[in-house]
Amino acid sequence: MKKYFSFRGKSSVPITSSLRDGFGLRRDKRTVARNSQQGYNIRDKDLKKIHRAACLGDVAKMHHILVLRKNGINDRDKMHRTALHLACANGHPDVVSLLVERKCQLNLYDKEARTPLMKAVQCQEESCVTILLEHGADPNLTDGNGNTALHYAAAGQNVSIVEKLLLHNADIEGRNKDDLTPFLLAVAENKQQIVEFLMERGANIHAIDRWKRTALMLAVTYESTDIVKLLLQEGINIFFEDECGWTAEEYATVSGFNV
Repeated sequence: MKKYFSFRGKSSVPITSSLRDGFGLRRDKRTVARNSQQGYNIRDKDLKKIHRAACLGDVAKMHHILVLRKNGINDRDKMHRTALHLACANGHPDVVSLLVERKCQLNLYDKEARTPLMKAVQCQEESCVTILLEHGADPNLTDGNGNTALHYAAAGQNVSIVEKLLLHNADIEGRNKDDLTPFLLAVAENKQQIVEFLMERGANIHAIDRWKRTALMLAVTYESTDIVKLLLQEGINIFFEDECGWTAEEYATVSGFNV
């Protein structure tokens, strides 16, 4: 990512992001897939028996633990993760099914303020996402930075997960602490399929973030050529100014993007 600019006579837009710990616009590598570990860092000493079984996807062991009540179904490990968090992050839908059938709590937060649904989405574990949504997991809860499961999906590659979230009433215009909607995030992350799908589902292409940056400004900044073309075809306002008076054309000039 090229650094934001400092033309003489105009102040620069601050480069901060409420997504900096998972996927965001601040860092040199902007997507979670390239710049952070999506799953959990597992240390055996942090885990109880139920958590080990969840990590391994051992359904028989999990059933044994629950029947004998060796651990509670919602017990936390040292990182505040439940067995459901760990099963989702590691892609074990059979364990997830067992836990939800035994009435585990679906919407608990781990130490990073992420729900099991957020982890399943972040790790692209669609089967786990489906089970959670069908059993009533809330798609509109937010992490510490205001991101919903749909924000995590917008930074991913799986259109089907985005569709499942929307079918279960995920807020397509939900905003995180930087006022980034899932659509704006998908633009900045250069996820063209996600961008197109969200547009088809009625996402507001004229949304702006907390610095009044439009989708077009983000697209040219991150050199997302095809998305720029798409936004122009949809009639996005090319003359809109951010809070510092910058237009998309000036963003393009500073980024070295050939409009």
